Amino acid sequence: MNHLALDFLRVTQSAALAAKPWIGRGCKHEADDAATTAMRGVLQRMEMDGVVVIGEGELDEAPMLYIGERLGTGRGPRVDIAVDPLEGTTLVASGQDNSTAVIAAAPRGTLLHAPDMYMEKLAVGPKAKGAASLERPLVDNVAAVAAALHKDISDVTVMMQYRDRHQAAIDMVRRTGARVRLFDDGDVTCAISVAVEETGVDLFYGIGGAPEGVISAVALKGLGGEMQARLLPGTEAEYERCRSMGIADPHKLLTLHDLVSSDDCVFAATGITTGLLLAGISKDAGHAEITHSLIVCGGQAGTHFIRSVHEREEQV
Repeated sequence: MNHLALDFLRVTQSAALAAKPWIGRGCKHEADDAATTAMRGVLQRMEMDGVVVIGEGELDEAPMLYIGERLGTGRGPRVDIAVDPLEGTTLVASGQDNSTAVIAAAPRGTLLHAPDMYMEKLAVGPKAKGAASLERPLVDNVAAVAAALHKDISDVTVMMQYRDRHQAAIDMVRRTGARVRLFDDGDVTCAISVAVEETGVDLFYGIGGAPEGVISAVALKGLGGEMQARLLPGTEAEYERCRSMGIADPHKLLTLHDLVSSDDCVFAATGITTGLLLAGISKDAGHAEITHSLIVCGGQAGTHFIRSVHEREEQV
């Protein structure tokens, strides 16, 4: 998989550059369409036999990058692909920070085929592996992570999405004395921030999209972090959706290995607007566009923050 990493970098760069003209214009669907079209164009030229397992929806919901779509030349590695061409459509439309183009990939059959529903998620960085579990109360997890990191609880920062469904958990964490850092959108970026020490985030918790959970899991595996998750089907239709995608017990506690079972995986992200991990797209003195990206490869290939200069004629 690692030899495809630079190709996946070009995929997210193309999507980010295509979305940039839509920043602040209030047109989230147009921005998403532009990013999706650009991303698909690069994926179709890659030397691989790819299939989308997490995408923009079913065939009748999304004309491109739909679940089950085949991508690439058909030659080369057999790859599962999870995409979010524009993570933070509302952020781009409103000109806010923390929007990115992201993709994750792993050998065929090794990514959880997560249905588009809510998922409870808990993530920590490498130094707190084994310290937290969804089977324990959140306050216990805060204390355990503090101990693992040799911090006072008052110095622990918990990242959570600013949603009504999280208010009780937010209040609970604050009563422990820990800090809560709230975000509006950008679930993937915020989940993996626990494994990038410079962010100052120690624990991620929340209920959000299951597809974003799987994409985050690929990055966390390469970064040495840990994640647990549990699907939260709310209707009989969602239960049936889980079963149709091969998930026999929708309430099972999912470990990082359940979410992505291969170490031979790749995650790539390119910033559109400046965020927690990546700077947004800018221009140099010669008016070339500059992107900032993150590539995380499983195994020994490591983590790379990449600054790229794109001349006008090379833009997608």
